[in-house]
Amino acid sequence: MTKKALLNNIDHADLKVIAKHDAAYGDNINQALIFPTEFGDVQREYPILFCKEREGQSLQAVALMGLDEDENLFLGEDGWRARYVPATHARGPFSIALHKRDGADAPEPMIHVDLDDPRVNEREGEPVFLAQGGNAPYLEQVSEALRRIHRGAEIVKPMFEAFEEADLIAPVKLELMLSDTEKYNIVDYFSINEERLRTLDGAALEKLNRQGYLQAAFLVLSSLGNIKRLIEMKNLRRHSQ
Repeated sequence: MTKKALLNNIDHADLKVIAKHDAAYGDNINQALIFPTEFGDVQREYPILFCKEREGQSLQAVALMGLDEDENLFLGEDGWRARYVPATHARGPFSIALHKRDGADAPEPMIHVDLDDPRVNEREGEPVFLAQGGNAPYLEQVSEALRRIHRGAEIVKPMFEAFEEADLIAPVKLELMLSDTEKYNIVDYFSINEERLRTLDGAALEKLNRQGYLQAAFLVLSSLGNIKRLIEMKNLRRHSQ
């Protein structure tokens, strides 16, 4: 069981975090859970796909980062080689959980830290707090990642409900050719039905736009152009081994 504690600048004044990304910290995976609040940044780097963790579960969005299991093509010896790291990985050993302040009527979301995480220590890494007690730049970055996760978790369900109401969700099968003889079949994923999106009437488009989900649909489709980049990265890694 992890030891999660409410983060504060008194008990954790000297806390440091090894902020590098590494397989030892769970970064060598071929997909990352993402949220609508980060689609704009994610689509510049990774393909966005929808999937179900298990049969019968609700859809969730993921950034595809590799073609084999336990493969992150963006992870190298020098860390994460991309302009944007998905929030679920950028947050490090931190999370948001409800906590009731003394005298408050209801609990509110606050930052917690996993003190058992191997990245957390008081000797090396990025300081969490400044010497005078304020938030260090690293904690500000983590806070932004956590805000995206927290807000994104609130809107992901209604987003998929809106997509399904507009009949925009469709299964997708990707056949990725690495060479004339080698290929990968990416199955059990879903995406936005581009043809259906093109033929939506004005009322349906206006409703999606008013809900704030029309841009998300276009970002998902735009992100699929990154599949070609994944193939190039995979071939580079294969030929360098």
